Amino acid sequence: MRALLAPLEELGEYEEIKKLLSKDQAAVGLSGCVDSQKLHMVYGLGEGFRNKIIVTFNDLKAKELYEDYQFYDRNVMLYPAKDLIFFQADIHGNQLTMERIKCLRRLLEGAPVTVITTYDALMAPQVPIKVWKEHVISIDKNSSLVERDLAASLVELGYEKNYQVEAPGQFSIRGGIVDIFDLTEENPYRIELWGEEVESIRSFDILSQRSIEKLESITIYPATEIILSREELRAGLEKVKKEGKKQAQVLRGQMKTEEAHRIETQVKELVEELLELGLSRNVVNLESYVRYFYAELETFLDYFEGKNSCIFLDEPLRIKEHTDAVEMEFRESMTHRVQKGYILPGQMDILLGTDEVGAKIASRRVVTLSTMDGRNPLFKTEKKFAVQARSLSSYNNSFESLVRDLTAYKRKGYRILLLSGSRTRARRLAEDLREQEISAFYTEDPMREVQPGEVMTYYGRVLKGFEYPLLQFMVIAESDIFGAPKKKKRKKKIYEGQKINDFNELRVGDYVVHESHGLGIYQGIEKVEVDHIVKDYMKISYRDGGVLYVLATGLDVIQKYASADAGAKPKLNKLGTQEWTKTKSKVRTAVDEVAQDLVELYALRQQSEGFRYGKDTVWQREFEEMFPFEETEDQLAAIAATKDDMESGKVMDRLICGDVGYGKTEIAIRAAFKAVQEGKQVVYLVPTTILAQQHYNTFIQRMKDFPVRIDLLSRFRTAAEQKKTIVDLKKGMVDIVIGTHRVLSADVQYKDLGLLIIDEEQRFGVTHKEKIKKLKENVDVLTLTATPIPRTLHMSLVGIRDMSVLEEAPDERQPIQTFVCEYNEELVREAIVRELSREGQVYYVYNRVNNIADIAVSIQKLVPEANVAFAHGQMKEAELERIMYDFINGEIDVLVATTIIETGLDISNVNTMIIHDSDQMGLSQLYQLRGRVGRSNRTAYAFLMYRRNKLLKEVAEKRLEAIREFTELGSGFKIAMRDLEIRGAGTLLGRSQHGHMQAVGYDLYCKMLNEAVKNLKGIPTLEDFNTVIDVDVDAYIPPSYIVNEVQKLDIYKRIAGIEDERECEDMREELLDRFGEIPKSAENLLRIALIRSHAHRLYMPEVKGKNEMIRFILRMDAPIRVENIPTLIGAYDGKMKFDPKGTPTFSLRYKKCGVIEKDEELLLALTEGALAKMEELFL
Repeated sequence: MRALLAPLEELGEYEEIKKLLSKDQAAVGLSGCVDSQKLHMVYGLGEGFRNKIIVTFNDLKAKELYEDYQFYDRNVMLYPAKDLIFFQADIHGNQLTMERIKCLRRLLEGAPVTVITTYDALMAPQVPIKVWKEHVISIDKNSSLVERDLAASLVELGYEKNYQVEAPGQFSIRGGIVDIFDLTEENPYRIELWGEEVESIRSFDILSQRSIEKLESITIYPATEIILSREELRAGLEKVKKEGKKQAQVLRGQMKTEEAHRIETQVKELVEELLELGLSRNVVNLESYVRYFYAELETFLDYFEGKNSCIFLDEPLRIKEHTDAVEMEFRESMTHRVQKGYILPGQMDILLGTDEVGAKIASRRVVTLSTMDGRNPLFKTEKKFAVQARSLSSYNNSFESLVRDLTAYKRKGYRILLLSGSRTRARRLAEDLREQEISAFYTEDPMREVQPGEVMTYYGRVLKGFEYPLLQFMVIAESDIFGAPKKKKRKKKIYEGQKINDFNELRVGDYVVHESHGLGIYQGIEKVEVDHIVKDYMKISYRDGGVLYVLATGLDVIQKYASADAGAKPKLNKLGTQEWTKTKSKVRTAVDEVAQDLVELYALRQQSEGFRYGKDTVWQREFEEMFPFEETEDQLAAIAATKDDMESGKVMDRLICGDVGYGKTEIAIRAAFKAVQEGKQVVYLVPTTILAQQHYNTFIQRMKDFPVRIDLLSRFRTAAEQKKTIVDLKKGMVDIVIGTHRVLSADVQYKDLGLLIIDEEQRFGVTHKEKIKKLKENVDVLTLTATPIPRTLHMSLVGIRDMSVLEEAPDERQPIQTFVCEYNEELVREAIVRELSREGQVYYVYNRVNNIADIAVSIQKLVPEANVAFAHGQMKEAELERIMYDFINGEIDVLVATTIIETGLDISNVNTMIIHDSDQMGLSQLYQLRGRVGRSNRTAYAFLMYRRNKLLKEVAEKRLEAIREFTELGSGFKIAMRDLEIRGAGTLLGRSQHGHMQAVGYDLYCKMLNEAVKNLKGIPTLEDFNTVIDVDVDAYIPPSYIVNEVQKLDIYKRIAGIEDERECEDMREELLDRFGEIPKSAENLLRIALIRSHAHRLYMPEVKGKNEMIRFILRMDAPIRVENIPTLIGAYDGKMKFDPKGTPTFSLRYKKCGVIEKDEELLLALTEGALAKMEELFL
């Protein structure tokens, strides 16, 4: 962009550096650079090179530079460093691997790219680039593929074979269709083969499995960073075995038998896993053995050609400081490990020294950028230059002072570039400045230069503005004027609610609920032939041998049975008896009672009059701007709803549900601030002393710049302090009081209470609840809870209790790195030491109370410098609180605790968690626990440890499988959510309802409650009925068309749910797309589904087509226009009859011709035609 480059060209130093950089080897030092200006310089100097490498000192800084540099160059990638120390873990997430491979892909394509990385990334040895080049698979329309060979080479590239492609790094092959999800792509590819010829290539969407676009050719990049063929793998493992033997002898010679045995078993298992179990390369971690497999290794730098690239180092002194620490940590930990027999000597030298890398860098073109002039500790620079540049001070939202400065600068003949994050804002900024009589203009032309005395606004974003006083050129960022910007939103994927669309979760032997027949066990799908017509039925067995066959087209009356205690077996119903009807009516009465209470409550609330708050003030806005994170959309919606409630005349009673760490507290803080501004007092009620302390700290932190007095009432305050607070509350001098149920005592009185905030409502007892009720007669109430409230229930409670649900996780700034590994003292020691070295704290979860103290002692021995304490639920409450209090205040470094920590504490300084015997815990527990770390912007580590026993082969395989599933806590999370949802429903509706929910299963219960509430509110609901279509037509999905049972059920279920022509068309397209040409029987199925939805609209429980007669049966209470019946019958010349006796029925006669296909076609066409006519006349 000329506006940025032109001024630089006037700098003498700039031209000189450019000249030096035209040589193949040059080392230049630049000092006097500031924040964003460094990148401006990089942009200028890097002009003309295809690849630029910007190296900085740590990951956070790299991320910041990456965001900032996007303004100068769209082609910028982040290359995260490998975590060398935790190479030991069996498994780790492939998020970072993915980013690294994306980077390599750009380099292999030879595209221009700027890579931002850290110095430690250059210190790790890499597989040579030529190996990468050899292992890229290209496929186009003219290729021929042999499925077996393709599969073998994909496995070599680290892809894993799966039944259906669900995540990057997987592939599946089924009957001529190959799906591959390239690690570097957004969407997977689907290749259709005709024999061995490629017929078509396209990309498809992972959730809906539908095609996106047709492609001419694709290139598939490796999914792992260590690419080995079987031969190379064998040869490498031989070396490992040899050295393993040698090392074991050395250790035995030093009388270290335990360590010797450890190294032997480790080598043995590695070989076994790779060769015998044939696990995919991604699963077994080979990173640390890389020296055994490749003769020569390169570094990341060697991937760049010398003549086309230039390296920029950010703050060499800081880099040196950081890498020294990394090297030392690495060397110490490796020496320890070798002595203890955890690794082989050859695994020790997988880190290049700082100086070695420095020498490599110095042999190329390199520019170092630093703020202060100082010695370059990494290599000698040939020539040093100093630039004069300075950062701008922020205007803090003051437009006036900006205008003042701009006028002054214009007079001096400055060239000014104003950057704004959106085109409309940039345009508006220019207009606003023109109104203030500053001639500013907006342009989208990148070639336009800024002339002296001009102010130009342009679309773009840098983190901070800067100026070159000598050049009289300045860049002002939007954040300098209006404070830090909010980060951009990510598009969120919406996952649909529950109904058995998850047939994939339905296994043979699962309990299901049929709305009219009750609870049975699912037995799979069977084909049944009736009168030469074949159809698919779902088989459900009941008590005493009863069996029910449900047509696969009528699946929407079936739900999977779910209840709160998953362990208890429900009682099956018996077919043909009244018991299910009785159960249902019992539950229905109970549900009606609940609905009655809810509706009464609602009416009462509508009548009472509350305090009206004014609109938001300037302070409120300023206060909200100071929130350091990005609000999620759900959060913004909840905040807006809360404020609307406060500004309206009615009394607020709002419930905010959201998972741990989803930002409920921030909503409460904003509401409290709003109340305080109108002179009202706020009470924040929490269940435990510790939470009180924690929220108190948060409130103080957030409100420190405003004249708000916040007090704490809890056991941690002395009697005198408490007394003072109580007196001041009565006088109205305290604005916000935070406390446990102490604030409910009779002696606490308020001058003017305006808002009551209740945190974790489900943890207060009944007596407290009564007291709360007294407090809140006409006070606005905001309740926060973490038990996720089920969507289905949420529907029926809307309008009775205002609810905001936070479902969207905050844009997790740093994903949690989860490692699964066997218990190993060295690793524990390192994890703790590493966390302490960055001033953090550690959770060590150990779930047995009887010897938790011993564990604490043994950890203290491992890490003598740490302060270790333990906590469990059987301690005295005061003692437990004291320990937690010390932990929050950072006096304890390592807390050994039982799972007591999964409830609600939020300590952002704890970023490492070690879970002992993680295989003993349930998924939802692990999920909750893992949510306790990673609550700040540092990378958090979770180590799931298990003990290794003598394992047999099969068991070993199974264990690895189980642990693999573990790492993807996401998949288990769906189930965990489900089970929490049900618990949440229990707390929301009270205990008495629990039994009823058990009786009919959760889904049906919610459906009934919804109907009851609607009826009471006077919204008419017709009692739900099912429409059955029974016609002599072959309608099923042939086994050859969709082979997999689960997918087949899923498609049946979705066809059963078709409601109109558009959905039917969509379904057709999807079938064509995923499985090929649609067979006649499946086409019939689609038509029948449509017939069914039309018949349902006409209030027909049944349509039958048999023996040359089609009968349409109506409900007695069908609200149709009866006066049009004669018109309908007239239209059919006596072929149609209407019989009003008993159940009203239309019958239509027709003649068969004897050819089965034609008869089926005729029958369907007649039925469709008749229904269309009826809809026209009756509705």
